Amino acid sequence: MSRSIRRLIATAAVGLALVASTAEAKTFRFAFQGDYKSLDPYSLNETFTLGMHAAVYEGLTKRGPNLEILPGLAEKWEVSEDGLRWRFTLRKGVKFHNGEDFTADDVIFSAERVRADGSDLKTRVPADAKFVKVDDHTVDVVLTSPNPTLNAEWHNWYIMSKKWAEANNSAKPTSASASTPSHASLNENGTGPFIIESHQPGVKTVWKPNPNWWEKPKHNLTEVIFTPIASDATRVAALLSGEVDWIDPVPLQDVDRVNASANAQVLQGPELRTIFLGFDQYRDELKYSSVKGKNPFKDVRVRKAFYQAIDIEAIKTKVMRGASVPSALMISPLLFDRAGEFKRFPYDPEGAKKLLAEAGYANGFEVGMDCPNDRYVNDERICQAVVGMLARVGVKVNLNAQPKAKYFAKVLASGGYDTSLYLLGWTPSSFDSLSILVNLYGCRDEKGNGGNNNLGNYCNPKVEELTKQVRMETDKKKRDALIAQVYDIVQNQEAGYIPLHQQALAWGVSKKVKLVQRADNEFHLYWVTKE
Repeated sequence: MSRSIRRLIATAAVGLALVASTAEAKTFRFAFQGDYKSLDPYSLNETFTLGMHAAVYEGLTKRGPNLEILPGLAEKWEVSEDGLRWRFTLRKGVKFHNGEDFTADDVIFSAERVRADGSDLKTRVPADAKFVKVDDHTVDVVLTSPNPTLNAEWHNWYIMSKKWAEANNSAKPTSASASTPSHASLNENGTGPFIIESHQPGVKTVWKPNPNWWEKPKHNLTEVIFTPIASDATRVAALLSGEVDWIDPVPLQDVDRVNASANAQVLQGPELRTIFLGFDQYRDELKYSSVKGKNPFKDVRVRKAFYQAIDIEAIKTKVMRGASVPSALMISPLLFDRAGEFKRFPYDPEGAKKLLAEAGYANGFEVGMDCPNDRYVNDERICQAVVGMLARVGVKVNLNAQPKAKYFAKVLASGGYDTSLYLLGWTPSSFDSLSILVNLYGCRDEKGNGGNNNLGNYCNPKVEELTKQVRMETDKKKRDALIAQVYDIVQNQEAGYIPLHQQALAWGVSKKVKLVQRADNEFHLYWVTKE
């Protein structure tokens, strides 16, 4: 990571306070606009949920306040000269919350489980990676081709207890769309700094510190209580009254009011997440459309018409109140040095109408659109704005905005990618373009193997070949050139997605609290201190 990128990311971090005495009870209460549904760490690849899992589960690696890779359950690792074997030395003396010892068997089990059907984090571990137990505290990962960024996403690949999962009929992941929760979705057994005392999805979750954690705590909390509060007004009122100590997000229209209060302030900073629109480009006939017998989104002219119908500056000024950065790519410019070479398609409603007519839709058509209403900043309002903009070029959009639990259960793999047009946000967990190329651009086969979060199954064999080269290339200049080729194909030539913007972080925090705000928007309890 370059010095300039590190400096920009570091601006999003708030310094840690010295740990105070825990002799006095310190209860930290917080609220998010959405729910913390399943405790199964492989059910949902969603930032808030992953941050909550980090309180109780840990990966072989972890990320620091400035997103640097640090040792976690693996205290060190080394790579063979040919890049085909990684050796991880596991931390000794670590115990799961139920008292079991953490060993290599748990790593190997977790590698199999995270790649199994029902997991929303399949691509965290390459499908061809073979895990070999050397001894109880050493694991080799054997690859078929070099992968210099292998462990860059492993801070969110949390290690589970093999014995506990198998004993509780949870050896397989719990799908996000599962109607019946498993033991692992309602209970946890991690190695992390907190233990969940109670979990009522949609109501309340309570954590207590883990007295046997292997690392020295950086927090001073004796209890943590989470309550989902969907209403913007109610969430802000709870912060200002002192009922809660942290909220996310602060509605953009309330930022000044929170900052003017005596009890709280807004922490704002750049976020690495890109908000975008995607199309079903796989089905021969769209599930939710007036067009029968074919799929309009297989035609690049239709996709480009939708792109050019979007007035991104209006979204920035009227919907986001200036708190967004329009993007031409599916990745933040902080994470790709050549991002400045790419430009958005211009807003051109007349040009969009012409493209639709050329594609055979002079009178437009009707299509359904899926959108969360409690996940991203002003997500439903963005979708409503898009609906209005597309109406101007003759496309009638039927908006289906739902809470994120229902939304993700519908549109992700667990729901059969049940969508025709959708809004999604993506932060590359490796903070590298390869995450985009694999997860959002990677082709899916009939069995669902491939780009797990490529909801519309955009697919181009040339992009697949370039992605293989990117995965193995170690020379940064050559690697960036390969990545730029991919972005040119997907974004410039094929309009495979419509990138909208990077949103800004807006956390509301009590003035009695100090914590870390990372640019990936993951909220971690183990950095929280309270007066």
